[in-house]
Amino acid sequence: MTQHIDSVKAYVGVFIALIILTFTTVYVSQLELGEFHIIVALLIAFIKASLVAWIFMGVRHSSKMTRLFVVAGLLWLGIMMLITFGDYTTRIWDYTPQPWSQKPTVGGVH
Repeated sequence: MTQHIDSVKAYVGVFIALIILTFTTVYVSQLELGEFHIIVALLIAFIKASLVAWIFMGVRHSSKMTRLFVVAGLLWLGIMMLITFGDYTTRIWDYTPQPWSQKPTVGGVH
């Protein structure tokens, strides 16, 4: 197995891209995007994680089996997030306290 070392130019380019994406994350967090806020944040995080894995972790120069497992892991993460968001969006969020959950106060102290 041969060891491949990327150029300094590639590392600096990825570093600059990660810094720009970090500032983009901060900027986007201050915008009112409504429902799309989490989607944009996760998309930026996915791009940053992909850059780190592709360059710094050396997936770019790895075998096809390693690439397959990286893609399978990301696919599994996507499935888990899809299930989580599906559960989150279908819940009823109206909270009505039950009588047994309210303790009487003694002397105004809870």
